[in-house]
Amino acid sequence: MTFKAFQTLGASAQNLGIAIVPVSGCAVDEASILRAEQLLRHHGYEVTNYYSHDQRYQRFGATDERRLQLLYEAVNNPSVQIIMALRGSYGLSRLLSQIDFDFLARSEKIFVGHSDFNALQSALLAKTGMRSVCGPMLCDDFSRGDTSDFTLEHFFSCLRQREQSVSFDTVSRETVQVAGTLWGGNLAMLVHLLGSEYFPKIERGILFLEDIGEHPYRVERMFLQLHHAGILENQAAIVLGDFSGYKLAPHDNGYEFEQMLEYLRSVIHVPIVTGLPFGHIKDKVSLVLGAAASLIIEDGLANLTMRY
Repeated sequence: MTFKAFQTLGASAQNLGIAIVPVSGCAVDEASILRAEQLLRHHGYEVTNYYSHDQRYQRFGATDERRLQLLYEAVNNPSVQIIMALRGSYGLSRLLSQIDFDFLARSEKIFVGHSDFNALQSALLAKTGMRSVCGPMLCDDFSRGDTSDFTLEHFFSCLRQREQSVSFDTVSRETVQVAGTLWGGNLAMLVHLLGSEYFPKIERGILFLEDIGEHPYRVERMFLQLHHAGILENQAAIVLGDFSGYKLAPHDNGYEFEQMLEYLRSVIHVPIVTGLPFGHIKDKVSLVLGAAASLIIEDGLANLTMRY
């Protein structure tokens, strides 16, 4: 399924309408939201913000009922072509069984976000085949004081183009040349959906993964769950983004990410590639979930190309 906005606007993404929807967590502070809206408008986008700071409910952007209602309002808004998550954190899991994914897919709008938002994106791909953009969110990619030119330029380029390439250094010295459907996102969210109707059934795909604040042994445990379920051996390649934000405990005894990765490579017989600039980091690329993709690695340089 292609993006209607791309078909209509061709090489220009100016004057696209972006809806900000609080489908997961609430914002940390209200002032940063205004700064983020101004930045998007500065780049030529029309912004409709469905988040109201005074409607926060517990840790969520609003009550479950209200968050679902705001999502539908954004989809129904004819001036909106892009629906961007306010932020991640947690909350979409509570809505999945209530979302009409066929309704979302029929809108042919572009759903953008990462982290907790991957639950909605994975479900869209699994149930309708609809592509979406694993990319920036209002918080904190647009709201932070030191916004990343790299992140913003790659996101805007992703909206304008029908093909995008990402080149990055990797410690892998093996030569890899594979092609398949690009899918994945946040490791914890993907494992969370495993065994449900919201988990995409992708064979020989290029699976990209990232996470934050998860100790290496926890990352290993989630990988092994996917491995034991027969998911990983059925992929063409596994590409790792950023895994940071954790602090080892004394009893980890030096069991760092590198040691964990060495073990995974001994039991998972699929290329595992590191270095993808994606995740809970300041400088991140935008990746089209469900795109046709190719991955070429030679002499420690990886090139990931998406066609959508």
